[in-house]
Amino acid sequence: MPVFEKTSAMPVSAAELFAWHARPGAFQRLRPPWERIRVLEQTGGIRDGGRLAMEIDKGPLRLRWVAQHVDYQEGVRFCDEQVEGPFARWRHEHRVEPDGEQRSILRDRVQWELPLGKAGEMMGKGATQTMLERMFHHRHERTRRDLERHQAFADRPRLTIAVTGASGMIGSELTAFLEGGGHQVRRVTRRRPEAGSSQPYWNPEAGEVAAEGFRGVDAVVHLAGENIAAGRWTPERKEAIRKSRVEGTRLLAEALASVSSGPKVLVVASAIGYYGDRGDEPVSEDSPAGEGYLAEVCQAWEAAALPAAQAGIRVVNARIGVVLSGQGGALPKLLTPFKLGAGGPVGTGRQVMSWVAIDDVVGALHYLIMSEGFAGPVNLVAPRPVTSREFARTLGKVLHRPAIVPLPGFAVKAAFGEMGEELLLGGARVIPKRLREGGFRFLYPELEAALRAELGLPSPA
Repeated sequence: MPVFEKTSAMPVSAAELFAWHARPGAFQRLRPPWERIRVLEQTGGIRDGGRLAMEIDKGPLRLRWVAQHVDYQEGVRFCDEQVEGPFARWRHEHRVEPDGEQRSILRDRVQWELPLGKAGEMMGKGATQTMLERMFHHRHERTRRDLERHQAFADRPRLTIAVTGASGMIGSELTAFLEGGGHQVRRVTRRRPEAGSSQPYWNPEAGEVAAEGFRGVDAVVHLAGENIAAGRWTPERKEAIRKSRVEGTRLLAEALASVSSGPKVLVVASAIGYYGDRGDEPVSEDSPAGEGYLAEVCQAWEAAALPAAQAGIRVVNARIGVVLSGQGGALPKLLTPFKLGAGGPVGTGRQVMSWVAIDDVVGALHYLIMSEGFAGPVNLVAPRPVTSREFARTLGKVLHRPAIVPLPGFAVKAAFGEMGEELLLGGARVIPKRLREGGFRFLYPELEAALRAELGLPSPA
């Protein structure tokens, strides 16, 4: 029976490494971002009897996989075995070993067997081995890096953090990351909680917020709002975007300002659209606002948090760039044309794209919460922006595909109107001045490394 093993050194004690795996959010952080996985059931944690059921899209196929945890040994190991799924047999042992007081070893050992016996092994052994190597390289890298980021604040108490937009692309990764570090996360819901529940509630469309749900909360991260890039900016859609971003932020800020024993910090997601189309001019947090619809919305959006700042809450306006994630946003939409050899730059290809990897967004939001020296605007972008042409060339290189088919500007305008002009044909060379001065370390300062990590494609030897 084939066996796959992966061993890595980790920068924390064996007890902390084991605890990280046992906390809520671990599976979210460990699942490969290039896979389309839907969790159907997750009960019982990693102890014996814990159960995980999921659906995995593999091209036109949809695979159901059910695993159950067995052989749990506190602080040492836990195992999962396939109950239903694509393998004839699957047993995965996670083992943790001490390597000194503040170091440990993570060992993953998978015993697997394909259907159809020897014939199945001959046809699928190589592909399965490659799949396991990709998956466990990602798992060990993300585990180590998450632990390093939490270890940087090991001397600080764990916090209670409320998050709006917790089910979104950024929110789901942020909440999983925070829970992995031992923080308590309260997901702000639009459903009225039951009597006596501490679940924060708000309904921005109705102008309702249950302020008492934020009592005892140390920090709030506000990510909720209408998707700016979801479609053409019709007058109705522009009003919906403005209202959700501006009025929603004001409603939340006023509620937090009224809470006794409430949060000490509010991090509000803004956007680099604040700077407008600036060509190749480098802009930092010290630069003035630009022109255009999105710049106007961003200014009002950030100003809407003023009631919280006036109440003594430390407010940070996180101006987020183009987020690269295998799970959502722009990157998955680009893969099909590029894989077909039909990818290329947008418009002239000279406009600047200020991008940022999803793990650096998550890490930076955590850093802004934990670092008391930050207030006001902070650019969440990678330190090395690229032009549209450079982005296309790099993505083509990673996918081993040509990137020479441009998307003309007139086609962008015809298809997307004003939204396409501002988001796709405009750009700004945004610099993360305050993050760098404040000591934040980017995991992915280079575009190629970020793309390879999210797509599970290793660097060439």
